[in-house]
Amino acid sequence: MFSEVISYQASSQGLYNITQQIEEVVKRSNIVDGMCNIFVCHTSCSLCIQENHDPNAKRDLEEFMMRLVPFVGWFTHVEEGQDDMPSHIKAALTNVCLTIPVIGGKLAMGQWQGIYLWEHRDNPSARKLRVSLWS
Repeated sequence: MFSEVISYQASSQGLYNITQQIEEVVKRSNIVDGMCNIFVCHTSCSLCIQENHDPNAKRDLEEFMMRLVPFVGWFTHVEEGQDDMPSHIKAALTNVCLTIPVIGGKLAMGQWQGIYLWEHRDNPSARKLRVSLWS
């Protein structure tokens, strides 16, 4: 097994393509055939695999999530700001980990798939992701 923690700093809410960073970890692992698990170590962001070709798909997903869980004033968990509880809800509705096959030393994803960190906070801190590979 190979495991590494990577850090990512998003500038605000939204989907951030982290495919390249994950591919670099896969390469460093020297795992030829196996599995790659990505786990985000936070409760106010998440992970997803989505289309990486048409930027409208990214914009539509971001808009959908904003409409689904708006920043409203009736949440009581606001220790870190008005976006605190909505961020936790968005993370609960999505994924905190992904598992992707590795074949021939590369992530076995479809042509239009990309790995995204979905930041749910307005002013996020650096995010830690644990990337683990095994054969």
